[in-house]
Amino acid sequence: MLLKILLGFLCGVRALAAENDTAQRGPPPLLLVSFDGFRADYLQSFPMPNLKRLYSQGVLVEELNNVFITKTFPNHYSLVTGLYAESHGIVASNMYDPVSHKYFHIGNTDPTWWSKAQPLWLTAMDYGYKTAAAMWPGSDVIISNRTPTHFFPYNPNVTFQQRLGNVTSWMLGDGKEQGVKFAALYWEEPDRSGHMFGPDNFTAMSKVLKEVDDNVGLLISELKRTGLWGHINVLVTSDHGMAQCSADRLIRLDDCLHPDNYTLVDLSPVTALLPKNDSETIFALLSKCHTHMTAYLKKAIPDRLHYRNNERIQPIILIADEGWTIVQSGDKLPRLGDHGYDNSLSSMHPFLAAAGPSFRQGYQISSLQTVDVYPLMCHLLSVPPLPNNGTLSRARCLLTAETCWDVPLMIVLVVGVLLVLTTITVLFRLLSRCRPPGPRPFQRLHVDDDDDDPLLE
Repeated sequence: MLLKILLGFLCGVRALAAENDTAQRGPPPLLLVSFDGFRADYLQSFPMPNLKRLYSQGVLVEELNNVFITKTFPNHYSLVTGLYAESHGIVASNMYDPVSHKYFHIGNTDPTWWSKAQPLWLTAMDYGYKTAAAMWPGSDVIISNRTPTHFFPYNPNVTFQQRLGNVTSWMLGDGKEQGVKFAALYWEEPDRSGHMFGPDNFTAMSKVLKEVDDNVGLLISELKRTGLWGHINVLVTSDHGMAQCSADRLIRLDDCLHPDNYTLVDLSPVTALLPKNDSETIFALLSKCHTHMTAYLKKAIPDRLHYRNNERIQPIILIADEGWTIVQSGDKLPRLGDHGYDNSLSSMHPFLAAAGPSFRQGYQISSLQTVDVYPLMCHLLSVPPLPNNGTLSRARCLLTAETCWDVPLMIVLVVGVLLVLTTITVLFRLLSRCRPPGPRPFQRLHVDDDDDDPLLE
């Protein structure tokens, strides 16, 4: 008996020590990897054995509903801030700020453009963690006088293997100092090839997607080689999809409006215009320009796009239908594949796969919002999220330690139970009314004692 008590005490001490050790080490490190322009349905259209190997040991979100506009910079910044483009301020690849009168183009590292929001690599640093980024949009910008602990200035000539090697080295640390707790890694494909060949070019896209899948295999192998696999959480995702374009689907602005009437800020598939004259008059001309292009005054941009409440959104924007391209003039098609279209289109949706100690195994859900990824990552890092447009409620389903309630399914079940109970009650009442009458109960005959004509005297 004494031995059992002693063993129980020792087990309790060991468990407490393990708990304390976990608390000191903190949550598992987190690695976020983005393959730019990876459309969700590529997973069904092309063999991706390494990617499937990753999410078969973890989770898969079949489609991410990304933010408008469905471009690289806005969506990558939404992933690490949890904000819509109108909130974090990176509203397009090319922008004009009417306050500073400055123009923004890809590659601009002026902090003014990026400082309306704080990305996760800085928030994690506020809680004592080291962070890193390899080519992630905005990660080489000095925001609030800070950058990630480690980062690369953007250089497309650095290979995926080189980027990955540096990231894993940063995550391991040097033995003397703590390794990186959060890292973000960006890769340009399949976006680059999608623009060049179009997503419907099966031969070209098969080749590039095999290379992407090989990079996922390289990721798994490197994490296993370094001993990180199984001890860190890995999220593999993308920012947007890709639509096929063609030369017979061109919308020419010069057919509707002389270029002297506006300053062109951004072009196709979402075109941003700064009118030089009366906005209403120019809008009236553009609204009748083409049946496959919708013109919006800024104040009338639909609420569902979350793309109105920012000074960098121009007075007039034009949105092309899926697969259509807006040009100023001419017959030249600039790209065979493009993105930026309405974010309700499935062709614009990316995916998310994840594996690691915090995730369930072999679990899939149909969809998640891109802005939900940020609160999920904050939860994984035990870092309180800054105000954002996302929610953790649906992403909880992906985690091993969380209880997940499928709200639509629960509603269906509750309604179903109520219908069954109501039906049983109605049937019971109908049966009660239809029951045939039985023999009447015995009743004693009462004789009035005061009758004047009794039968017997």
